[in-house]
Amino acid sequence: MLKKIYEKVINFILENQKEIIFLLSFYILMTYPLPYYILVSGGTIDVSDRVEIEKEYDQEGSFNLAYVNELQGTLPTVLLSYVMPHWTLYEETAYTFDTTEDMADISARDQMYLLESLQNSVKIAYEAAKKEFKITDTKHYTYYVYDFVKEYSDLRVGDVITSYDGKTLDDLDEYSKYIQTKEIGEEIEITIERGSKTINTKLKVYEEENKKYTGIVIMNLFTYETEPKITFKFKKNESGSSGGLTLALAIYNKLTEEDITKGLKIVGTGTINADGSVGSIGGVEYKLKGAIKSKADIFLVPSGENYEQVKKLKEKEGYKIDIIEVSTFEEALQKLKAYKK
Repeated sequence: MLKKIYEKVINFILENQKEIIFLLSFYILMTYPLPYYILVSGGTIDVSDRVEIEKEYDQEGSFNLAYVNELQGTLPTVLLSYVMPHWTLYEETAYTFDTTEDMADISARDQMYLLESLQNSVKIAYEAAKKEFKITDTKHYTYYVYDFVKEYSDLRVGDVITSYDGKTLDDLDEYSKYIQTKEIGEEIEITIERGSKTINTKLKVYEEENKKYTGIVIMNLFTYETEPKITFKFKKNESGSSGGLTLALAIYNKLTEEDITKGLKIVGTGTINADGSVGSIGGVEYKLKGAIKSKADIFLVPSGENYEQVKKLKEKEGYKIDIIEVSTFEEALQKLKAYKK
């Protein structure tokens, strides 16, 4: 029985080999990844699905994060980007800091952006709501590794540096001062954590503009202990810092009795800094389109160029949505409290 089936399959392949080769070649041609990415309009995520706070206050409306969909560049998607309205083509190098970076570096950095956004959102919201929080841990993440360092060191973007030359890394200023005491070309032993692994590697001392450095950039990320307790439930594929402002507002609203949503669906974008200032983001037009698709009432956007971009798009497309520009968390808070439909 199996022999007959085998013979039939072989005969079918032999009789149709040209067609099979053509179909396989066509499939590879259509799906082969090209060094491009295409941005298209995304959607929104209710923050309540990502943030939980003990004994949080109820709200009638919702705060929503806006996101952009990113398509891998293939022959069909690249060609479509030239004819589809609001599809934007980017070269892969636009996502990297240098030519030696790969998607693992980019992904690790995006995760750090999210962690930084979360810590800033907690700080700003808990301070504004007059709730307790304190730093319980600090980790020193490798944010960027210069290409020449990769030639000899095992250090990667996203690694946590714990010590140097046997000294615990507690303070970046102390680390910088220590580097200045070393000779050019001298090696420093570095201990890092990468997931569950502890790895020892090295960095060499270089000099540029009369200052010594080791060819890396470090980002400090904190762990907070809060009262009431807060829990984040982001998915592994979710990253980036553009939801910082919305997160801070949503956290504040869960901490305070007054419901600043006023029963409305609020979509927002913009980074949040530790001082409460709001930073601009990329792809803002796609996020406005996502807000429109999700039938939002309000779109919060950083002031300046981002605001001008979405204002122009709203006028062009005749969108029925209120756009509120903000430059700080406090300004966003006050405008939402004073908002009247």
